[in-house]
Formats: sequence, C-alpha cells, structure tokens
Amino acid sequence: MSKPSLWRIVLTVPLLFGGTDRANAVEYGELVQQGPYPCASTAPGISEQRSPEIPCGTWAFKSTEDPVFKFMRDTGWITNERYHAVSDQTGKNWIEPPDAILNRRKDIEWNRYLKTGLHLPDWIDLGLENRTRFESYDHPWRASQIAGNGATDSQVPMRSRLRVGLGGNGPLRFLFEGQDSRSFFNGEPGSFRDTTMINEFDVTQLFGAVKLDNVLGTGLRSDFLFGRFTLDVGNRRLIARNDFRNTTNAFDGFYWQISQDKTWKLRAFVTETVQRDDTSLDTQNNKSLFWGTYFESQHVRWLNLDAYYMGLNDRRVATVTSHRTYNTFGGRLYKDPKPGEFDYEIETAWQIGHKGVTKHFAHFEHLDIGYMFNLPWTPRILFHFDYVSGDHKPGDSQDEGFDTLFGARNFEYNMTSMWGPFYRTNLISPGWRLILNPTPDWILEVKHRVWYLAQNKDVFGSSGLRDPTGSAGGSLGHDMQLRARWAVTRNLDFDTGYIHWFKGSYFDSPVILAQMPTGGNKDSDYFYFQIRLRI
Repeated sequence: MSKPSLWRIVLTVPLLFGGTDRANAVEYGELVQQGPYPCASTAPGISEQRSPEIPCGTWAFKSTEDPVFKFMRDTGWITNERYHAVSDQTGKNWIEPPDAILNRRKDIEWNRYLKTGLHLPDWIDLGLENRTRFESYDHPWRASQIAGNGATDSQVPMRSRLRVGLGGNGPLRFLFEGQDSRSFFNGEPGSFRDTTMINEFDVTQLFGAVKLDNVLGTGLRSDFLFGRFTLDVGNRRLIARNDFRNTTNAFDGFYWQISQDKTWKLRAFVTETVQRDDTSLDTQNNKSLFWGTYFESQHVRWLNLDAYYMGLNDRRVATVTSHRTYNTFGGRLYKDPKPGEFDYEIETAWQIGHKGVTKHFAHFEHLDIGYMFNLPWTPRILFHFDYVSGDHKPGDSQDEGFDTLFGARNFEYNMTSMWGPFYRTNLISPGWRLILNPTPDWILEVKHRVWYLAQNKDVFGSSGLRDPTGSAGGSLGHDMQLRARWAVTRNLDFDTGYIHWFKGSYFDSPVILAQMPTGGNKDSDYFYFQIRLRI
C-alpha cells in the first residue's frame, strides 16, 4: 500500500466516531450540482440547484452526507461518480449480499468503507465488524459456579467478523464469513465460560449460491445455496443468527427459497448442525441432523401468517437416554406496529418425538398485544405472556420439557451472553415493555417480567437447579430492565443496559440453596456496555 493510502486510512478513523451521519434519518449525502440554469444534465437521482455564486458544473454536498465518504472524495481518494454510487448503496444501488435471504438485513448492511477505500469492484464485497462489551453481575446462581464462592463475575467478551463476498447481484455468488469470539478476564473460579462465550478463529459462513429472478416468466424469485450458513427464521424463537450472544449458531447443508416480492415466501433446508469448539475448528456432525420448511404470508396487512415444520435428530451423545428426535410444528399470526394502531403477535409450537426411549410431547404459546401512540417519541406499550411446558413428572415414560432448538432469547426475555437465566422451557411469564424513540437513532426501553416455573419438579432453565420433590415451589421472582441504544451511524453504535432481578422464594428453599454458590439466593444486578464498529 502506498504512503498516501496509509495516511488517508489514519485520518479516516476519527471520522468514524465523529461523523453526523444518522442511522435512521437521512443516511447518506447526495451530490448536488449547483450553478446557473441551464446546467448540464445531472445524474439520475441528483437534484439540480441554481446558485450564481458557484460556476455551473461545480459539485457541492448536503450537510447530511456521510463524513467518511466525503473525506474520501475531497482528498481525491475516490471520484465524484464513485462517491455518488456508494452514498446510495443502501438504496437503489444496494448490492445484495448472498446471505440477505438468510439473515436480517440490519445485521449485514452498513457503509463499506474498507471496500470503497481499496477501490474494489462492485462484484466484490468486503467488510469488518468488531463488537466489544463489558458486562458484570453479582450473586451468581448456576450450580456450575459453586467454585467461585458467590464472587461477582465480570468479563469483556469480544466478537470480530470478516466478510468476503463475490458475485455482486449476479446469479452466481459466494460468501465467506469468519468469526473470532473470545472473552477476557474469565479465568477466576466460578467465571461463566462455555462455547456460547468462546469460539476462537472459526468459520460461520462459507457457501455458494444461485439466484434466479423471474423464474419461467412467473415473476417469482428462487434461491438455492449449499455450504455453511447462519439463519434467521420468523421471529427467531426457534432458529436465529445470534445477536447479543458472543458466539453464533451455524449449519452445514442445503437451503432453498422461492418468493414473490414481500407478499409470500417459502423456505426449506436440510442441514447438519455445526458443533462449536472453544479453541479448535468447528465441525459438522452427521449424528445431528436438522431440517425444516417455513412459509410466510403477508397478503393481509393486519393478518400476517407464518407456518412451519422443523425436524431434529440429535444422536451425538453416546448415552441413548440423551438422544433427541423431535418434530416441531407451529404457526404465527401478527400485525406489525404502526403509529396510532394496535398490534399483536400470537405464536404456538408443538413438539412430538422421543428423548432417548422416553416419549416427548411439549409445547409453547406466546402472546403480544401492543399499541404505538402517535405522539412525540412514538411510545409503544407492549404486554407479553409466555407459557412453555415443563416436565410434569421427571423420570416417568413421557418428557414434556419444550426444546427451543436454536432460537434467540435476548429480544424478548433477557440479555444472554454470560447472563441469561431464563430459557424458553418450563416457564410461565407475564410482563410488559415500554419502547421510546426520542430520535430516529435512539431507542430507550423499560421492561418488567414476572417468572414462574411451569412445573415445580422440573429443572430451572440451564442453571442445573432442580427440586425433584417440588417443595421449593415455582416462584422465580421478577426483573426490571433498562436499556438504551444509540446508532451514531450505520457503522458505529452503542448499547447499554441494567437489570435487577428480584429473586423469588424458589431460591430460599434448602434444597435449592444446597445446589447454588454462596449468596445465590440474593437479588442479582447485571450491567453491560458495548460498542460495535463496522467498516
């Protein structure tokens, strides 16, 4: 790399933190041709303004433009034409990454500063992401943390990703995504550490894809891909590309999709689940098969519909009693929130199969009812209720504990990572949430939920705690959560939150106290602060 390129990169870094480009307002500046009328014709989408002080054909910039792209243009690093193209790269000029059909667009869309600075062609995608978080909680409750004698657990998880895509918007495309997940200051006795926190130098996505537009003149689009990929499905309760968690679920196999714009979509996949290892390369396992179909319809605005089937055959563990052979059927009805309107979401899922030699029959039900006020800050109030079945009589011939498969919890239950006490199994939880948007790039949130075991004799989440007699009851307490998110730009955002968990009478039972670290029955406080930077 030449010396001029090096100093340009050095000077660009501060602009990532000091720019005025907003994530949800006017994201990108536009080139504005100024000069006395008539001027030469402008490029499509560029407005023409008349200013006698500026010669015809001179380029000026709106105040809302992206500061890094402006810097590149002003220093001659990129041309005017290239500036205009990248300034609208999330609009009509957006080049869809190959995994846009798999994952939420907001997780993979940002200004590609690195790609633009290196003058890479449109058919090459290049992006870097780093998220660093400080988090801490006191009075740990997990049985596995007894060795820490109840000491506060504080860590610094860090997740870094590298994306390289080939093919642009063409019919044949390729994507590589590497991820390094690690956590610092986690060497103390009792520190929470597993493969949800640590997964060093690994591959989360590596696949080839074929895209067919207007299949046989029907207007339908079809996509097929093969390889390793991550996946968001529905509202992510059963399959998710993990967001808050430090490591990410991945699958090896085939994926197919056919869709008609945003009206309807049918997705199908057959995979082997990827087994995470904290320090070695992850591998797929032919003894853990996962497959399914998912249909989404948005024909009626107030009655969107999802319907799905998922199958799991997990025989990795040598112990036959731990084998899982599940079939999960479910559906979801919902209406998206809009100012001045009610919204709702109803989801139900039912599981049948076997856990070892024991018959398995489980289910979960979810209900949301919300209202978004047409007022400043667009406040939205939301009421939740979840029922997730637990095992009524552990040790008998039937297992009723629901398995959430590969779903996410942060968006509606609690922060995960090293916290995350509540799982989508053996749970009853009513609650409410207030969401405020003071500006398009700020989100403030207050959440309160009450927690009970659905079956007192079954295990509490993944804590390792269980009272086989049921005498401890099922009151897990309630928690209050405060959260604030600030998207400075598409490339830089901050997220911070605090939770106070008022623990219930379940933790005061002598049977449960004997299984926990010292002081595990006392209320817990959790705090985190994170920064994410993408280039």
